[in-house]
Amino acid sequence: MKLSYLTRREMIAHSARLAAAGLTLGSGFLNASSLRAQQVSSRPRGFKIGACDWTLGKRTDPAALELAKRFGLDGIQADLGDAKDDLPLRKPELQKKYLETAKKLNVEIGSLALGVLNEVPLKSDPRAEQWLADSIDVCRALGVTVVLVPFFAKGDLRNDKQGRDLVVERLKRVAPKAEKAGVILGFESWLSAEQHIEILDRVGSPAVQVYYDVGNSHKQGYDIYKEIRVLGKRICEFHAKDYDDLYGKGSINFPEVRRAMDDAGYRGWLHIEGVKMPLGLEESVRYDERYLRGIFPPEV
Repeated sequence: MKLSYLTRREMIAHSARLAAAGLTLGSGFLNASSLRAQQVSSRPRGFKIGACDWTLGKRTDPAALELAKRFGLDGIQADLGDAKDDLPLRKPELQKKYLETAKKLNVEIGSLALGVLNEVPLKSDPRAEQWLADSIDVCRALGVTVVLVPFFAKGDLRNDKQGRDLVVERLKRVAPKAEKAGVILGFESWLSAEQHIEILDRVGSPAVQVYYDVGNSHKQGYDIYKEIRVLGKRICEFHAKDYDDLYGKGSINFPEVRRAMDDAGYRGWLHIEGVKMPLGLEESVRYDERYLRGIFPPEV
């Protein structure tokens, strides 16, 4: 399958942006050390609190940015959309609306998500590989550096060696494009930290990292505080989640999550992915946002 790569004009423009940031693009590729330097330099000194647009009930809708502003959030994680709608966030006109809305409201698009891969899996459907490649272009258009690549529902990789092997092959093919663009493909699944590390090692690209969801991993019975420390710099971003209650009232010890993040050297986005909204959407998100701010401040 043919993937879309940067044109010469795009390469020149991207090289100029990298040069302005003090980075270089050698032989058409952003090397591993430069990519890691770019990630470190672009990460905030503290934490930013966002929410998934599907949690806000505005999936693939710029109106999610308006709710984020109203609820006191720093931004959102935006989903690229459904297959039946041809992943609408790939369209320049919708990208323009997102950028205009974010600028007007002074809120951010923290990262993107390819939720469609839960129903059209990377491990089994050839369309998914092209969509993954396309998501890198969307990241560049929106000024985003992380796209969530999920493996749940039909894409579940537990007890599926063949599926994991195919995923590794496809990630290997797409990863060079992500490296060129300075984009991280955030691998999120039900797998353990050790299983994630095995897959990342096989892919062998700094552009493929772990997207860590504390609620999902805790639900699987993993020691999330240990896992965060084990994964360390290989975590690109976090979902804040508690299956049992509002944050601070359920089973996730968020102060210990923060201590593990400190040990791992993580600073950056935490996106609220709500499960329990007992107070209604706005009041529950506001409660969780205020709780998280007390543990994950913008300046550390």
